[in-house]
Amino acid sequence: MRIGELARRAKVSTRALRYYEEQGILSADRTSSGQRVYSDTATERVWLIQQLYAAGLPSRTIAAILPSVDTGYAAPELVETLRAERARITARAAELEEAGRKLDQVIELAVNPERCRGSHGRTGASAGEAY
Repeated sequence: MRIGELARRAKVSTRALRYYEEQGILSADRTSSGQRVYSDTATERVWLIQQLYAAGLPSRTIAAILPSVDTGYAAPELVETLRAERARITARAAELEEAGRKLDQVIELAVNPERCRGSHGRTGASAGEAY
């Protein structure tokens, strides 16, 4: 199938498909005139790539994963890489949760400044502190 058809089926842009090809995570044959022709399984490959990106994996890790998907075997080094990526995502999620809690405090201060005032009319808590 041609690039436009794959883009429609996979619900991605042709630009994304070209990018995937540049990253070495999607391949296409070429016609004599240079047009890309994708296999019938390319749609599923693009969906998988999208899921891996949505999981927060960078293209270099995705490129390392895809051969394991094709063969059904993941080398121990790859498993360790995936575990490290999972730990990175977990740490980032915790950072975002903490940022959300701090933002909640700032919102509360903005909505109810009287709850956070000290005895002299000053704010009793800074934006990053609990009050």
